[in-house]
Amino acid sequence: MNITSLGSTNISLSGTNSMNAIDISILKKSLDSVEASGDMITKMMEQSVNPNIGGNIDIRL
Repeated sequence: MNITSLGSTNISLSGTNSMNAIDISILKKSLDSVEASGDMITKMMEQSVNPNIGGNIDIRL
C-alpha cells in the first residue's frame, strides 16, 4: 500500500468538499437575489392594477 497516494487522495477529497461548500454558498446567495427580485416584481405588478394612476401629467408653469 502506498502511503503517499493515500495522503494525496485525502487532500483531494478535502479540496472537493470545500469547493462544494463554496458552490452551495454562491447558489444560496443567487437564490436570495432571485427571490428579492421576484418580490419587487410582485409589488410592481400589484401597484399596476389601476392603470389610470399616473396617466396624466400637469405641465403648467
